[in-house]
Amino acid sequence: MPEQSNDYRVVVFGAGGVGKSSLVLRFVKGTFRESYIPTIEDTYRQVISCDKSICTLQITDTTGSHQFPAMQRLSISKGHAFILVYSITSQQSLEELKPIYEQICQIKGDIESIPIMLVGNKNDENQNREVDSSEGEAMAKKWKCAFMETSAKLNHNVKELFQELLNLEKRRTVSLQIDGKKSKQQKRKEKLKGKCVVM
Repeated sequence: MPEQSNDYRVVVFGAGGVGKSSLVLRFVKGTFRESYIPTIEDTYRQVISCDKSICTLQITDTTGSHQFPAMQRLSISKGHAFILVYSITSQQSLEELKPIYEQICQIKGDIESIPIMLVGNKNDENQNREVDSSEGEAMAKKWKCAFMETSAKLNHNVKELFQELLNLEKRRTVSLQIDGKKSKQQKRKEKLKGKCVVM
């Protein structure tokens, strides 16, 4: 079976220091680290349900620097869904998403069917806010994508962000909910399908 049908690839983009890794680590491992360690590229895997069977949610956490344009293009061409993260404490970080969004449009062509989430992270730092939530909403409307504010630190809207992203996928049914009982029954049914029963 081709790898594509079993993997659902989500790519996380954003400027350095906006909390991309923090969001991904909070979602995958439930942890948060205070110190900032720049990422080149990391991939995390989580088992999810996809079209009533089990598949792998592959989350690519990309670099915040612009030193690796080829890696960025490759991530876009292989991605099924995108999370564009800025920090609500940095207007500049929102500006830096524009060329990334344009590149997604350029590489993917028709983005109407592609799940994209614009995410304002660090909403626990309201006293340092530079980007109003209405500004994030307006940008999302312009880009025809969904919008959410999160806090990786307080674990606010992190799981919801990934579930909402999967809900936007219209080409197949993807969900974070895995019902173990169901999948066992399905496996049993599939096993029985291939067997002849003498009556």
